[in-house]
Amino acid sequence: MQLKTILPASRLKGSVVVPGDKSITHRALLLGAISSGTTRIFSFSRGKDCLSTLNCLKQLGIDIRLSPGSDPHLTIQGKGPDGLAAPASILDAGNSGTTLRLLSGILSGQAFPSRITGDSSLKRRPMDRILLPLRRMGAEISSLDGSGKAPLSIRPSVLTGIRYTLPVASAQVKSAVLLAGLYAKGKTSICESIPARDHTERMLSAFGGNISTKKRPKGGLITTLVPSVPLLGRDVPVPGDISSAAYWIGAALLLPGSRLFLPRVGINPTRTGFLTVCRRMGGDLTFSRTQTFLGEPCADLLIRHSLLKGTVVSPEEIPSLIDELPMLAVLAAFARGETVLRGIGELRFKESNRILSIVSNLRAMGVSVSFTEEEICIHGKQHPSGAAFSSYKDHRIAMAFAIAALAAATPSTLDDWECCSISYPGFFREIDRLQDL
Repeated sequence: MQLKTILPASRLKGSVVVPGDKSITHRALLLGAISSGTTRIFSFSRGKDCLSTLNCLKQLGIDIRLSPGSDPHLTIQGKGPDGLAAPASILDAGNSGTTLRLLSGILSGQAFPSRITGDSSLKRRPMDRILLPLRRMGAEISSLDGSGKAPLSIRPSVLTGIRYTLPVASAQVKSAVLLAGLYAKGKTSICESIPARDHTERMLSAFGGNISTKKRPKGGLITTLVPSVPLLGRDVPVPGDISSAAYWIGAALLLPGSRLFLPRVGINPTRTGFLTVCRRMGGDLTFSRTQTFLGEPCADLLIRHSLLKGTVVSPEEIPSLIDELPMLAVLAAFARGETVLRGIGELRFKESNRILSIVSNLRAMGVSVSFTEEEICIHGKQHPSGAAFSSYKDHRIAMAFAIAALAAATPSTLDDWECCSISYPGFFREIDRLQDL
């Protein structure tokens, strides 16, 4: 176990180019593989999660190459929907739930059997949420040990489109069903009461898919896919990852005298809940140079130190900031007054039980916290102390509490900090660089 000592910082100033969006990179790799023609992915995420998707696709016979130079990019030679090859061995999704769940949707429509697994953390996460709708479509997919968790076994079958209502907001479940729908007879429809992130829908449309989304009369959305046209490869410029940007936004807000500029960050409206809540807490955030690439909006962000106040985050807001909740909890610890995060039960099923991970680390700082399975209540403290933080081998917990350590009154330590490479390999190098400016 590697232990990192983190000293309190005075301020952070400068610019940070955050890694390419992880969610968009996964989807560009997958759609590029099953499209006809060439797909090039620019500013892609180099985190371990996306490498898991890349390596699985290589095992399935897809040619993916890194083109170096001044504008490095990945080039994928797509093989169309039926061009994947049977893997010689079990596919390994590593720590990536996105890889396992989305690829399972595609594999359900293939003419060959396959198996897919993950690391010890991923094998603890629930997979029934994709098994149930995929089986309704006719997929022969099962948990090898009958636990409803990975590893999964998938056998060839004939798929039929379904109308499916998501029991909880989940972009991964929605995407698995839509990707399976590409191989199904008839249309596939997904109903959502609270919309989850919609990168899959936007990218399917950009690749030529026949997909539409409309509002439901009683609220929420219905997305319908008709598998009538082939997907065509194309260039994909990936915006900066808002989830990675959240740590720098938090650092700039907390550290007096800080001013950080983050160029070309994705601001997909299904992902901007963190920005909305930060502003509600009194955060000084400004957008400029808003653009749209392949249906995905992005903007330059400028963040200045601000005195924050507590707030209440409703269950309806949670899907738009689910990955940023650890960082939001850290901001709440330094804010004036009480912050309540409601409807956060999904945090129990992430890389760690993030409710317990957040509560344990905040209490180590001397912050008063109460919680249930669906809610955390945080009483802000003026000068929380440093602590011996545990990452719980969860990249988002590690980075959120690294920022907490920078803003704390005394030095801190963080264990298993290398897990940051899951989504942000250069995170700690950026901390060192910004403090040296």
